[in-house]
Amino acid sequence: MKVLVVGGGGREHALCWAVRRDVPAASLFAAPGNPGTALLATNLPIAATAIDELVAAVKKHQIELVIVGPEGPLAAGLADRLIKEGVAVFGPSAAAARLESSKAFAKDLMQRIGVPTAASATFTDLERALGHIDRHAEPLVVKASGLAGGKGAIVCATRAEAKDAARAMLADRRFGEAGNEVVIEEFLEGEELSVLALTDGEHAVLLPPAQDHKRLGEGDTGPNTGGMGAYCPVAIAKAPLLRRVQHEIIHPVLEAMAAAKTPYRGVLYVGLMIRADGSPAVIEFNARFGDPETQAVVPVLPIGITHAMGAIAHQTWHPEVDMLNGKGAAVSVVLASQGYPDKPETGAAITIPEDLGQDVVVFHAGTTRDDKGVLRVAGGRVLNVVGLGPTVAAAAQASLAACQRIDYKGKVYRRDIARRELERARTS
Repeated sequence: MKVLVVGGGGREHALCWAVRRDVPAASLFAAPGNPGTALLATNLPIAATAIDELVAAVKKHQIELVIVGPEGPLAAGLADRLIKEGVAVFGPSAAAARLESSKAFAKDLMQRIGVPTAASATFTDLERALGHIDRHAEPLVVKASGLAGGKGAIVCATRAEAKDAARAMLADRRFGEAGNEVVIEEFLEGEELSVLALTDGEHAVLLPPAQDHKRLGEGDTGPNTGGMGAYCPVAIAKAPLLRRVQHEIIHPVLEAMAAAKTPYRGVLYVGLMIRADGSPAVIEFNARFGDPETQAVVPVLPIGITHAMGAIAHQTWHPEVDMLNGKGAAVSVVLASQGYPDKPETGAAITIPEDLGQDVVVFHAGTTRDDKGVLRVAGGRVLNVVGLGPTVAAAAQASLAACQRIDYKGKVYRRDIARRELERARTS
């Protein structure tokens, strides 16, 4: 099997890791990849959004399966191009990927088919948006409708903050085209849960649910980021809740997409708020594996996710394996750079000890090697340090011990990833 993983972050390193584990003899490529994927695959110096170059590389290397990591190439139609060329691709079409690339589209769909989500309104005109905010209860959330790298959702404690956020998007163009349309919605209280579902457009199999930590600071303080860590399993994700997610959210959405002749094939990420009464409400959809959730979920999966992705891509999937039966627990802590998320500082040399232990996996996210082979910081989120163990507490301990030993100037990380789960364990 010749496999190409598109993307160059921690999620893509984790996907390469899964492919190499599941199919050791595979000829594996990553585009553009990173120093971590280089240990598992042949990196191709092609940007994830360079559609023409990617298609040409697929032909040149006779790739049999393409796994698309980031949202950008999906929204740009990479899956459509590859399917047209007769190449099997795991990832939705551009039309199906609108579930992520347009929050306005996703909101309209959910409201139309009765999927539980926060009440919202969509605007392209600033004055109308400001008028709506004047009448809205506090707190509230302002979201850029388009793709904003995971940073386009702003939780606002006051109307004044919401107005500033709307101006930043619609007037100042802080998020570029992604903020040309904004969604203003009610603030949902509860506990967040990330559910990933493999789907061929009709059937769906859930992976072990995870919980992401978006805020930069411990105790969920500071600005929103692309994610500072994740863990699984999550105790609140019991079978009755997951059945509700399947029947009240995932299946209705898949049926609606199929009815619109835009079937959704790939992995559907459902970002949920679990409210005080235990009911789920959708915060957002992603049209791809979550980041950093994937880095926590993949290591606990049984062997077989690569075969499932290949079967979905070839439209020959017969879902029989229950991927919910993960083994043990994983806690992934993001090591970030000084100044992240606004102005990350890059260039610092990184030291990763070789003896971190068998209970630790390190996925590269924002790293590079200079012309002398020195590993250096190259982005805001630098490494994903995944601790493994029989319990979340053991996995968290393994991750934090490794985080302390990995060294570079300006290292930033949270020491309370999985804090809710650890509190539950202490009080149970």
